[in-house]
Amino acid sequence: MLLEARDTKTIGKIAKIVRQQQELDQTTAGSFAGCGINFVSQFENGKPTVQFEKALNILNALGIKVYLDVPDSSHSEKLSKLVDADTHE
Repeated sequence: MLLEARDTKTIGKIAKIVRQQQELDQTTAGSFAGCGINFVSQFENGKPTVQFEKALNILNALGIKVYLDVPDSSHSEKLSKLVDADTHE
């Protein structure tokens, strides 16, 4: 399912719903993502200043993939090289 999220509250709510559907508590989800229950709670509640890397770790642990929909006008050789380099790591 593809969902658009324009703010941290929406992303946090989505993560919480997915976590609950997987029957995980915050402690377990945080353990899978390498962070504590306080961080998971702050993230799920949409705190705008959470660490981005940790937020991505939680989303990844829950099986939520993050994509960037870059405008066609931004397509450039630099972006193509970046994507190619990331797929070969």
